[in-house]
Amino acid sequence: MTTSNRQLLLASRPVGAPTPENFRLNTTSIPSISNGEVLLRSVYLSLDPYMRGRMSDAKSYADPIAIDDVMVGGTVCQVTQSNNSEFTVGEWVLAYTGWQDYCVSNGQGLVKLGMNPEHPSFALGVMGMPGFTAYMGLLDIGQPKAGETVVVAAATGAVGSMVGQIAKIKGCHVVGIAGGEEKCRFAVDKLGFDACIDHKADDFAEQLTKACTQGIDVYFENVGGKVFDAVMPLLNSCARIPLCGLISQYNATSLPDGPDRMSALMGQLLVKRIKMQGFIIFDDYGHRYPEFAQQMMTWLSEGKITYKEHLVEGLENAPQAFIGLLEGKNFGKLVVQTNQPI
Repeated sequence: MTTSNRQLLLASRPVGAPTPENFRLNTTSIPSISNGEVLLRSVYLSLDPYMRGRMSDAKSYADPIAIDDVMVGGTVCQVTQSNNSEFTVGEWVLAYTGWQDYCVSNGQGLVKLGMNPEHPSFALGVMGMPGFTAYMGLLDIGQPKAGETVVVAAATGAVGSMVGQIAKIKGCHVVGIAGGEEKCRFAVDKLGFDACIDHKADDFAEQLTKACTQGIDVYFENVGGKVFDAVMPLLNSCARIPLCGLISQYNATSLPDGPDRMSALMGQLLVKRIKMQGFIIFDDYGHRYPEFAQQMMTWLSEGKITYKEHLVEGLENAPQAFIGLLEGKNFGKLVVQTNQPI
């Protein structure tokens, strides 16, 4: 047990890609608790692409992180002190305490995980926000039907890997898009995708066309950029596009070079009657989390879902790991183990 609280603060707003200089490691005293409160000690921290948007002061669906504030993020914590009868010392909880060791909570918003969860970090991935995002985005917006072709970008990431596997459960032909041969082999051999195309290949667009002989009925968008350029002409009439993320654009400081393709996109949406819908998972679907959790637990217990975690040791390594996430260097759901369990 440490005697101080390490915190990673937003030191400055990035221009383009984040750098280590945008973060500052701060050490402060462990906070004390009052009546009705608990002291939480983080064990696992989730790193996710949305955090790049929160580092910017551009208007978005959530307020930006203030300069010198703790970086935001979902965490799995243990209760180390309790003045709240609802929580026991040693109990595991899902929280949102950010990039730091300790945080005080009044108990509101905490999700109990029990005293001895088998895989506590799963609450940040397959059983948490990424899995929930994949489930609702694909099934509610994408509405895949057996026999249809589903294409998912970032196919071995925390969200994309779940999207493809759920689509296979629903009887679809699934084509993934990932960066590198190793990730593509994993998508086919371990996740059960029918095909996976390396977006780094010189003939990426041609390979995607060959893999989607019946066109694309559902495209789960995580990436944008050249990947969407290759997908767009393959979209079938009445295709559905759940718009989850655009990681290729998060570090952009200007519009991409080349011709304006907005008119071409709008034309495709009109003529082919394509549905393209963005969503914010807990804002739009928070009330349906129990439905997701029950179904995902069933699929996991039946061996229908494979889950890969990319674990990084040490809170101090979170900035570099996050920078790598935006560059596609992670392989699976990126989680930082900040501390050892009690």
